[in-house]
Amino acid sequence: MKRPAAVSVAILALVLAGCTRQSAPQPRVSEPPVGKSSGTITVDGRQRTYLLYRPATARAGAPLVVVLHGAVGTGRQAEEAYGWDAEADKGGFLVAYPDGVNRTWNVSSDCCGVAARDKVDDVGFITRLVSTLPADPRRVYATGISNGAMFAYRLACDTDIFAAIAPVAGTMINDCPAPEPLSIIHIHGDKDPTIPYAGGPGRRSNDGKGRLPVKIDGPSVPSLIDTWRRTDNCAPPATTKEGVVTTSTATCPDGRAVELITIAGAGHQWPGSRPTPIAQRIFHLDPPSTAIDATPTIWQFLNAHPQH
Repeated sequence: MKRPAAVSVAILALVLAGCTRQSAPQPRVSEPPVGKSSGTITVDGRQRTYLLYRPATARAGAPLVVVLHGAVGTGRQAEEAYGWDAEADKGGFLVAYPDGVNRTWNVSSDCCGVAARDKVDDVGFITRLVSTLPADPRRVYATGISNGAMFAYRLACDTDIFAAIAPVAGTMINDCPAPEPLSIIHIHGDKDPTIPYAGGPGRRSNDGKGRLPVKIDGPSVPSLIDTWRRTDNCAPPATTKEGVVTTSTATCPDGRAVELITIAGAGHQWPGSRPTPIAQRIFHLDPPSTAIDATPTIWQFLNAHPQH
């Protein structure tokens, strides 16, 4: 869906449609400094924080990738762990690393943690953040892991500002009755115990009960991807296999694509990321797979799929 030309048009469209899908407001943007910077945005009375990386190679109107940390993570942790700054240097794009409230994102009323319990307006936060950055509106993308991957799916359902999303080790548990078509690349290990590849409750799920709700009980990953292929009206997928990596890609109208990369034997992690033995021991995390490097794989896909 193309972004409306004026706020009045957006408001009228929402009134006529009776929906709550969010588009980025008309931006008042300025060029950020080259290198690393930080910022704050007040949304729904809450001060929200983010980090931004602008490589020297990024020209005016560069693409933007929003990187969403997992539960217990932060924007800084995501920046340090997943290699997006180095990829931005090569690709000439902006990278934003927003912070969830108490290290969590509000995906649904049952997940996850403080953000869900307090009904934090994370969709409004990301929509506002995108509107403040001088990016090409046709090349705005979101990626994330775990809770961040689930939130990427919610953003795909509740906004129209992303050309593509790239969930890693995630699922979709939010309501999504009428999503707009967009491109998706999803990466998942078939031995993930936290968000099982076959669907159903993960090992950290508490069924949404208790002081900090964490209900992770999604569909199988292949069936989720099939749902989005139907949304995008895609052709039947073509599948290739190289070692433990199986890639299933469906081409769709208007240059879109929906791709699933399955890594046999891999658990709940960002493939190719920097190992963190202490965190892995404390939080019982799986070691990152070395079968692929997820970050350049994702960027190659995102860069090939602008919004139409």
